[in-house]
This record gives sequence, C-alpha cells and structure tokens, in this order.
Amino acid sequence: MNQAYHADSSDLQTKEVLTWELFGSASRELAQQIADSGYEPEIVIAVARGGLLPAGSLSYALGLKLADAINVEFYTDVRETLPDPVLLAPMLDAESIVGKRLLVVDDVADSGRTLALVLELLRGMGAEARSAVLYAKSASVVDPDFVWRRTDEWIVFPWSAEPPVTPQA
Repeated sequence: MNQAYHADSSDLQTKEVLTWELFGSASRELAQQIADSGYEPEIVIAVARGGLLPAGSLSYALGLKLADAINVEFYTDVRETLPDPVLLAPMLDAESIVGKRLLVVDDVADSGRTLALVLELLRGMGAEARSAVLYAKSASVVDPDFVWRRTDEWIVFPWSAEPPVTPQA
C-alpha cells in the first residue's frame, strides 16, 4: 500500500501552518475573490490530492455542483519531488469539458509545474481554465489567477500534517 503524506516537518526552522479553522476562513475569502472578479466557472477541477479539500470547499462557497479531479503526483516527501509531475489514472472525460469554464484548484503553487501541466492539458482539451490556490510561492512558474496568501515557507496543511491512520490492535 502506497502511504503518501507530507512527512513530519518539525525539523524545519520556519513554516506556515494552516489550521482547520483558518482553512475555513481562507476558503471563504478565496471564494469571495473569485466571485468579485466576475469569473463564473461551470466546473471545479481539483488537482488531487492536495487540491481536493480546497476544491470541495470552493465549490460549496461558490454554489457550484459540478466538480471533478485530475490526479497528479509530484511531491514524494518534504521538499522532495519526482523529476516531473506525472498524470495518474483515472483521467478526466475530455468531451465533458470542451468549451466549459473551469476553475482548477490546488492547495499550493510551489514550483507551479503541476498547475502548469494541468492548465495546459485542460486548455488543450478546449476548456477555458483559470486557477485558484490557497498559497502561491515566488518561485512558481505559474501566477495563479486567484491566491489567498503568498509565502515562501514550507506549508503544513491540516489534512497532511499527520501520518495516515492504521488499524488499532
């Protein structure tokens, strides 16, 4: 069983910690930013796994029922990545997004390479795609359309702060 999570970051000197409570506020603030922009997405696309919870929260906050996910693997540990982001199955149904306005959601645009890959793929399928992230870093190759906060610190998200649960004896 592949047990991927953001490993213990307690040895890092500086980090940004997002609590569950702050995540709720951040989601609403990011949704308000999107609504105020005039952009009206038809479908929310989560970049799985990190974007799943932010995407779900934004879909509720924006009143959007249509949501899907695209699976990408890049981070393997704290500050450790694969050479390039890799798309994983199952894939999106390309026919269902042609000509649609999409909101692509991830937790962070760190290097931005994952977000760049997903945006290029979806735009290549004929969709209009804009991006929203909780955090963006200055090194990102993509400047997301909507950003809640900018930081260059390692970010500890509440959903990946602890290892997966295991059966109790």
